[in-house]
Amino acid sequence: MAEIDKVIVIPEGKIRDYVDGTIRNDTPEEYVRQTVEKRLVNEHKYPKEKIAVEYPIQMGSGRKRADIVVFSDDVLTEVDKKDQHRIKIIIECKKEAVKPSDKDNGIEQLKTYMSACNNCEWGMWTNGLHKTVYRKSVDEKGHFVFSEFNDIPSADGSTDENERPNRNTLKKAYDDNLLFVFRTCHNIIYSNEGLQPNEAFFEFLKVIFCKIHDEHQVLDPIQFYTTSKERNYKDGQASVYRRISNIFEAVKKKNSQIFAANDTLNLHPRTLTFVVAELQKYALLKTNIDIKGKAYEEIVGANLRGDRGQFFTPRNVMKMAVDMINPKDNEKVLDSSCGTGGFVVTAMNKAIERLKERFEKLYGEQASWSSDIQQAYTDKISETAKENFFGFDIDPSLVKATKMNMVMNNDGNGNIFQMNTLLPPQEWDSGVRAHLEDALHIDNGSIKNHNTLGFFDVIVTNPPFGSKIPIRDTQILEQFDLGHIWQKDSNGSWHMTERLQSSVPPEQLFIERILQLLKEGGRTAIVLPDSILGSPGLEYIRYWLIKKTRIVASIDLHADAFQPHNGTQCSILFLLKKTKYEIDEEEKSRQIIDYNIFMTMIDHIGHDKRGNILYKRDEKGNIIMTEKEDLVAEKDADGNLVYRKETRQERGINDQTVLVADVFAKWKKQEGIAW
Repeated sequence: MAEIDKVIVIPEGKIRDYVDGTIRNDTPEEYVRQTVEKRLVNEHKYPKEKIAVEYPIQMGSGRKRADIVVFSDDVLTEVDKKDQHRIKIIIECKKEAVKPSDKDNGIEQLKTYMSACNNCEWGMWTNGLHKTVYRKSVDEKGHFVFSEFNDIPSADGSTDENERPNRNTLKKAYDDNLLFVFRTCHNIIYSNEGLQPNEAFFEFLKVIFCKIHDEHQVLDPIQFYTTSKERNYKDGQASVYRRISNIFEAVKKKNSQIFAANDTLNLHPRTLTFVVAELQKYALLKTNIDIKGKAYEEIVGANLRGDRGQFFTPRNVMKMAVDMINPKDNEKVLDSSCGTGGFVVTAMNKAIERLKERFEKLYGEQASWSSDIQQAYTDKISETAKENFFGFDIDPSLVKATKMNMVMNNDGNGNIFQMNTLLPPQEWDSGVRAHLEDALHIDNGSIKNHNTLGFFDVIVTNPPFGSKIPIRDTQILEQFDLGHIWQKDSNGSWHMTERLQSSVPPEQLFIERILQLLKEGGRTAIVLPDSILGSPGLEYIRYWLIKKTRIVASIDLHADAFQPHNGTQCSILFLLKKTKYEIDEEEKSRQIIDYNIFMTMIDHIGHDKRGNILYKRDEKGNIIMTEKEDLVAEKDADGNLVYRKETRQERGINDQTVLVADVFAKWKKQEGIAW
């Protein structure tokens, strides 16, 4: 349950501190601090009253300000807080450019602050990319000793010095903390293993698979973990490596399409242990899908952007398209150019939401489910994904990335195939073709050629496009009407000739392939360059589309929709494939039934051409923020259901895509369109 508590106005270039409400300058360092503050409150469960920001610490005759401090449990009053010796945790937050070894602002600065506060036992230094945690103790000579730990303790005092984590204490990630963790993990691998960024990404991918696999084993003790003692010693690191390697063996068996039988974790035990230490505290399966999506996009986009005309669709655009195309339970859903899997996962998450609603009606809210019910729910998700969600892509790296995306979003069994979608089906790898036929529950050998592909109810996709990657292969072109040269007669009608074009941009052929893959009456949402909808030289494509489909909707996206990576002006076309009977009847009557088309323009896409988020503002140009209070149900360490209040601050994004699906649904109802 959530209610809007208050609306807050934030001046340009400022942010509102999550803990104390102070208006501060919006800087890279402040971004790190605010993310850490949210983690302290929402993940570690420290009350805001026990936290102070910009706290002055007496250092000899002068004073220094610590970024964040957490007071001991016995601090009850403002007078108590004035005593720096009642601090138990100090956290220093820096911008990414500041290195841990920095003479003035690195980890040594943190140690001096901790030393100046007699009872400060814990400290953390982070720049959003690197994190170091220390526990301070005193040796027999009275000198301070700083020992590295995985993480600071939570409010209940729990640490991971010697213990295997409890499944009930795994935490959902909040805000950008998962993004920070992903960056840190990738940086650990990249800097310690001497790998190229894409190689480091795929080693990270293996570890993510292991983490998710372990989360699925709800009836067994956690295996994906390291204690702080293990982390700091060679023997312990070797034990962690063996544990995670055992998990990876199970992962390979379950994901034989992704990992070869002889694949191994190509990381040194120390590197793997440090990565595990960063990830182990989180319940990735329970973390909000938007938080996971943002973290996933960042790490994939930084390492896997290709040169085949790929540019990845923004999450808000994908959500709008999927909400509009509205896949139903038991419909077969395909992305024929799945890239990193955004459309498939967005559609799958809609199905998961409906499934969760049904389970909660039967068994109450999810936080109260027993292990057996949670396992049944997880199994049903995997079954749904295996039955109904499909993706094709030519790039093996992107196929692996899509699989990772699906695994992070509760599934390990989606049907993601590496294949050139435009090749004649008889040229597809025979193993892939047989696997696809099995997944579709059709007879082996059913997929013979381009005329025997119509097995999908819904296709939602952003195909690769551009004149720099034209298709010239005659074996591909001859499968398509749009691979041929067309001529216009004196009556204004277009006719296909028997001659093939010399080259065709791939997006034009993908339009036809998508219709070949759809069942009669199936529907599709396709991201296309505006030239197809308006260029005089491509009129024959529009003529062909009107004959073969009902054009249901056209959404004109903002020019910055795909910025900062691509400036192509695009639209999303929603099409309904006509049946053979409908096409024949219109041919006989030489008349196409008139119908209305839903059309709109997205004037505000939520970001600018540099990719910076654009927020809603009042008439004075101030950013509008809402503060919401949620009542969150979760289990404590003993497995008991508890409730706590959680405050969220949200800046309204200036994004019209969130409005379109509801307007479209009302229009569909008026038009008598059933899906």
